[in-house]
Amino acid sequence: MKTIPRSFYGKDTVDVAKNLLGKLLVRRINGMIISGIISETEAYRYKDDPASHSFGGRTERNKAMFGEVGRAYVYFTYGMHYCVNAVAKDEKYDAGAVLIRAIVPKDGIEFMIKQRKMDVISNLANGPAKLTQSLKITKLQYGEDLTKVSALYIADGISVKRSIIESRPRIGIKKATDNLWNFSVPKNYFVDY
Repeated sequence: MKTIPRSFYGKDTVDVAKNLLGKLLVRRINGMIISGIISETEAYRYKDDPASHSFGGRTERNKAMFGEVGRAYVYFTYGMHYCVNAVAKDEKYDAGAVLIRAIVPKDGIEFMIKQRKMDVISNLANGPAKLTQSLKITKLQYGEDLTKVSALYIADGISVKRSIIESRPRIGIKKATDNLWNFSVPKNYFVDY
């Protein structure tokens, strides 16, 4: 599997969110590969985006968003769930990240089933908390270099035509709801992959 280079993430966060669709999110645990095709993302920028964790400035929690592109930003939410992001921004913004909201399971499905304690494959990783639970992603992966083969990385997958990408308001936010920065592919697009 060829990893995605750092330069891929050094572009406008919204464009990177679209371009991540079809890529492969890979988790390595004890020599085992667990992976899935990225099927839904959300872009979060900086000062122009009041819904972003970085909007109010740099904190201990969000410092990865201000750091090197191509790194993982993992945060804990609602006191029970982790969410994983890829740091992505261009030179116009000091911070930015793409939330990986869903993947279509590919490798290590048995592992995912054990992690989630359920066996409906379509429901294993179709949400940001389900995804991190399935892949056993925690704060330990905070700052992981997604551009190198490591415990967590992103690799080439399949190409997604821009014309089929669906965009809508981001989920679960109350600010900047006019930004259609949630991107996904139709449900059955990756069925034959």
